[in-house]
Amino acid sequence: MSLPSAERTARRAARAALEKKAVDLVVLDVHAVSSVADYFLVCSGRSVTHVDTIIDAIRETLKADGVRPRHAEGQPDSGWVLLDYGDVLMHVFLEDTRAYYALERLWGDAPSLAVDGG
Repeated sequence: MSLPSAERTARRAARAALEKKAVDLVVLDVHAVSSVADYFLVCSGRSVTHVDTIIDAIRETLKADGVRPRHAEGQPDSGWVLLDYGDVLMHVFLEDTRAYYALERLWGDAPSLAVDGG
């Protein structure tokens, strides 16, 4: 089995987050506007426990695909966790923290990737 593409990784992570009821999930295709990554997944959890649950679901789903994060930063109780999967960066926020950082506005030129819930 070949390694998943960045788009597949982003879609798999998004579905895992949505299965755990992530709020306002968006996947931005930033490859044309950023040299940092090809995709940003941004979503919110309603509580520290919810953020932790979403992070665990993403990690477990991608681990099953043989994909592991290069780096992780932050803690659920800080309001923001970043998972760095190389070509895909995943930002899981508490709702208030997400509103403060407004990453979607920062990367507003990037198109979003449609992701279904299943």
